[in-house]
Amino acid sequence: MSGKPTLDTVAKAAGVSIPTVSQVMRGAGRISEKTRDRVLKAAKALNYVPDQKAAAMRSGENREIGLVINQLSNPFNAEVISGVVDLLEAEGYLVSILDTRDDAERQARQLEAFIRHGRGGLIWVPALDTPDEAFDLLAAHKIPLVTFLRNVHGDFDHVGIRNADATATATRHLLELGHRQTAYFGGTEMSIVRRDRIAGYQRTLAEGGISNGIIWDSEDNKLAGLEAMLNLLRCHPEVTAIICNGDVVALGASLALQRAGLMPGKDVSIIGFDDIQDAAVATPPLTTMSVSPHKLGRKLAKVLLDRIRDPDMPISISEISAELIIRGTTGEPRKG
Repeated sequence: MSGKPTLDTVAKAAGVSIPTVSQVMRGAGRISEKTRDRVLKAAKALNYVPDQKAAAMRSGENREIGLVINQLSNPFNAEVISGVVDLLEAEGYLVSILDTRDDAERQARQLEAFIRHGRGGLIWVPALDTPDEAFDLLAAHKIPLVTFLRNVHGDFDHVGIRNADATATATRHLLELGHRQTAYFGGTEMSIVRRDRIAGYQRTLAEGGISNGIIWDSEDNKLAGLEAMLNLLRCHPEVTAIICNGDVVALGASLALQRAGLMPGKDVSIIGFDDIQDAAVATPPLTTMSVSPHKLGRKLAKVLLDRIRDPDMPISISEISAELIIRGTTGEPRKG
């Protein structure tokens, strides 16, 4: 057969009308099982796939969802995406994923492309320095939207993390173990997430009668974490514990200690943030603030589905509490 298979070619092959094929493909209508089976077999033999864009134009419903995130290579983001996709695909939606890499201009092009291609909803981590115009654009097109992690605009649904509370819990754990020389480790830009995490860290130190502590920058990947940790050890050998901006940079710091002949949890304690799968199987296993990324992704998807189904419902703001998971990279400071 030449040409792209269509409703018409399937209808001819099955010996039925075009409306009958359309109803079978949509799972609608009162079609006998015998006819339905004949149509489906003909569609399979012809490699026919329904045109969802055409169906969306007819019904006014679009089953494609956009997910715009930063740093797709970060395992935390990958696990969140997995949770989003698992739930949305089970509900019959297709998810398209783009990575802004925290570039506001790149993000603007991606958002405009999503609008041009008529996505049915958007899950979005706003890039740093996202202008108000980006939010105005999405609002003007009435796109169901959930922002994630960075709650920089109050007029949309949002799912985030209680970041300051999480790092306060992590800092308190280190203080209870006896650590007094600590650092907040990781991140480079002062995003709202990192700002809140550092605030929780510094506030808890102050409550314990300790000065603000060290803030040590590092890009949030393993290699950068390894190099930054070696620099921290050279510049501040007195540090006995660090709280990290994420698990990936924490794992890099742990590798740096081992390269330097030191033992994570014995010579220097490390607490990560996220609880990605690699955290539990690292050597030694990483103590971390767990937010269960896969479950977090499912939560994001559910909030978006609620917005799609009820566009007029009140704005939903959900903040997830992190749980301290104690593993092998924390312990009392080594005496002497």
